[in-house]
Amino acid sequence: MISSGPLRAPGYPVAMTHAKPSRWTLQVPMLVGLLVALVALPAPRTAAQAANDEQQIRARRASSNVAIARHDAAGIGAILAPDVIVVTSNSTHRSTREANVQSFADQFRTRPDVVYRRIPGEVRVFAPWLMASEHGRWTGSWTEAGGTIALTGSYFAKWRKIDGAWLVESETYVPETCTGGAYCTQVP
Repeated sequence: MISSGPLRAPGYPVAMTHAKPSRWTLQVPMLVGLLVALVALPAPRTAAQAANDEQQIRARRASSNVAIARHDAAGIGAILAPDVIVVTSNSTHRSTREANVQSFADQFRTRPDVVYRRIPGEVRVFAPWLMASEHGRWTGSWTEAGGTIALTGSYFAKWRKIDGAWLVESETYVPETCTGGAYCTQVP
């Protein structure tokens, strides 16, 4: 005979019922999970933090200019990401920090008075992805047999914050003027 009354588990004096769970019983675990997820999210970056990042990038660019003026190739490398890509003013493509540091060391050896300077105009930080863009003007000069070469142009750099430090991931230099000798008349 089948009983239609409450079910009793063997050995338990209390009847088991098939009560519908309350609304709170279902929502509390979901709310706790949501709260845990929100606490784990990084805090939103403020305008002050973005301004600080911009100043860090400008300071790193200034340190790179000082390293170039001192002919310190390793100092130049300090702002470059390990896998940096640089397109020079004569359209030479250089990949990796090591290749770019070596190129500067070679130039310092063959052009003892070479100087490059980058003057940042605009630096824009995209804080959620820890990336930034830099756009500005650059100058370069050195002496050759035919006279002093003077180049100017614009540049673009893409920065990325890696392990707390802003590093250049890519740079592109576009020449706009060249004066002073045969170097300027040879198409790269």
